[in-house]
Amino acid sequence: MVRRATEAGRRATRHASAELAFAGDVLRLVVVADTHSAPHPAAGELIRRERPDRILHAGDIGRLEVLDELAAIAPVLAVRGNVDACASGAPPDSLVVSLRHEGEVVLRLLLVHIAVYGPKLRADAAALARTHGAGLVLCGHSHVPFIGRDKGLVVFNPGSIGPRRFSLPVTFGVLEIARTRLVPRHVDCATGATWEP
Repeated sequence: MVRRATEAGRRATRHASAELAFAGDVLRLVVVADTHSAPHPAAGELIRRERPDRILHAGDIGRLEVLDELAAIAPVLAVRGNVDACASGAPPDSLVVSLRHEGEVVLRLLLVHIAVYGPKLRADAAALARTHGAGLVLCGHSHVPFIGRDKGLVVFNPGSIGPRRFSLPVTFGVLEIARTRLVPRHVDCATGATWEP
């Protein structure tokens, strides 16, 4: 069973924190969301091709075995989405991840399921990010791949790798993080190519 960012005996509806240290030049994170128990058939191989250091799941996981399947590729950190059960062993509602390079925090990110309304960051998500010193908000819920800036924070939605919703693409996100730069992009599960609007 994948080790989740939760502790035994604590409620799933809570906030958690984690630290990731990287010693090389670049930390590569794959960000997924809205798997709804059925990730795209090509998602696993495409994620593996990215050679991520970690996989972050921004909620609406569906069956928790999806996290185990992703953990076979790279260690997983996840949050609970609005369709996920609030049961023992379920991921927290929000997670702040501190990224450390050679002992120094270079970036804090907030992983949460619902954070935007259209292209705007919700006030509650912005307040939570500021409270924890996060400069980047990662979210899901809308199934819409998005990179933007609002309220002084960078916002990244990887889109959905679960069942297609309306005519939206099926995508996941990749974040390449170095000491002084962040490079976000989306990957189209249907083509394997970089997705652009």
